[in-house]
Amino acid sequence: MSWRPQYRSSKFRNVYGKAASREHCFDGIPITKNVHDNHFCAVNARYLAIVTESAGGGSFLVIPLEQTGRIEPNYPKICGHQGNVLDIKWNPFIENIIASCSEDTSVRIWEIPEGGLKRNMTEAVLELYGHSRRVGLVEWHPTTNNILLSAGYDYKVMIWNLDIGEPVKMIDCHTDVILCMSFNTDGSLLATTCKDKRLRVVEPRSGRVLQEASCKNHRVNRVVFLGSTKRLLTTGVSRWNTRQIALWDQEDLSMPLIEEEIDGLSGLLFPFYDADTHMLYLAGKGDGNIRYYEIGSEKPYLSYLMEFRSPAPQKGLGVMPKHGLDVSACEVFRFYKLITLKGLIEPISMIVPRRSETYQEDIYPMTPGTEPALTPDEWLSGVNRDPILMSLKEGYKRNAKIVFKAPVREKKSVVVNGIDLLENVPPRTENEVGQAWRGSGSGSGNGNGVPPRTENEVGQAWSGNGNGNGNGNGIGGMNLERHHASSRHPNGSGTVGSLQGGEPGIHPMTLFHGGIPGSVPRPFPMMDTFSTTPSIIPS
Repeated sequence: MSWRPQYRSSKFRNVYGKAASREHCFDGIPITKNVHDNHFCAVNARYLAIVTESAGGGSFLVIPLEQTGRIEPNYPKICGHQGNVLDIKWNPFIENIIASCSEDTSVRIWEIPEGGLKRNMTEAVLELYGHSRRVGLVEWHPTTNNILLSAGYDYKVMIWNLDIGEPVKMIDCHTDVILCMSFNTDGSLLATTCKDKRLRVVEPRSGRVLQEASCKNHRVNRVVFLGSTKRLLTTGVSRWNTRQIALWDQEDLSMPLIEEEIDGLSGLLFPFYDADTHMLYLAGKGDGNIRYYEIGSEKPYLSYLMEFRSPAPQKGLGVMPKHGLDVSACEVFRFYKLITLKGLIEPISMIVPRRSETYQEDIYPMTPGTEPALTPDEWLSGVNRDPILMSLKEGYKRNAKIVFKAPVREKKSVVVNGIDLLENVPPRTENEVGQAWRGSGSGSGNGNGVPPRTENEVGQAWSGNGNGNGNGNGIGGMNLERHHASSRHPNGSGTVGSLQGGEPGIHPMTLFHGGIPGSVPRPFPMMDTFSTTPSIIPS
């Protein structure tokens, strides 16, 4: 009997990767140089978010997907964090809501305006404080709206209910830094990997550890649930310091089902699983290769398909949700590759070669859509439900009707002399001064609400041919009253204006001269008549 090789029939054995052309990439992006082992990138069907390098605090860009090409250096950023941003994730049900976590121990929820950012955004719709150390991971619940998990360097996992803006559960079973979190299909189980070399399967609502594996021979770094197969896949390092993957039964973590060595490189392996096609993608941090396998229900479980090779090393990868793929091109997966050396974000499409241009139902089964299956109260009460499925044939153009509503909290105020200092912020730029002056008509002598531009106008506004009955708060008089108390006009009944508390106002031009009483302030610097260099004319 002659030996015959076993050939396996698969519709995905010829899947190939196709990198986008330069004009369809995102260029000129200052990608963060942070060495934290995260992707620093998040993608949905409308926006691309990338953590960027910043001088102070942390920031990230949010770019509409159609805005490809070179990004301007002064492109608006989200820059509200006081520390480096470590992770960002889009809400799976509301496409303009994104969560971020940072070294400043906070988790923040941001709402992106329609059409993208027009100016820098510093105010989050919700700020969540509960961790005592920096927060390294955030993860949205796959079937429930407004349930968010965060993992910090205080070894704790917090479950947040964004409807009330408060933590509803704290999972405190880890003894070291949490490296990765992954939900199963219905969100009833949470798998975590930890720096203490242990793999855990946790019931998130109770915090109870259902299964735990001590990985001495296979030091785990990343974990992912393999859909509804009741299996887990981890990536890590073997005892010989080679990169390795292992397949586990979620109900018995005593021994892995299989272990397979990949190569001898030192970079972290990021696993990505596509439950619709049962394909597993392995991308190495620091190299440009993406290997892909097909997962089977019987041994050998893992079947190697092919490898996408690229000379440019990747720092991280964002993944497009299924409903954002191009089904007309038979695209089954799409990465957004961060190339730090070039400041480039390169889309990579995984395509099944088909000649027909019609919709291919065999490679696009029903997939989780953009509608939540549960409310936060239902999930917290113990209800489990599979995600609501949608067809990509017609449903991928459906717009979600859910709107994020941040919980109402008491507004902070600092009131001095009847004025809220947090509301009446003094202007910081020349345009703001002009707008404030025109908006309130702050007691200028001619009463036309225009700031003085010449020495004569300053003198008229100061010496006063009116009764000085303006409201005096046009340029944030409270601060000027505090810093220039000596600049009140000394003469008689006509002051320049009065503050809300009834005290005499201050003319803005005294800001330049320290407010010497009884003198007409002059704008500065002025040009001397007999010289071509600016000089300061004493009062």
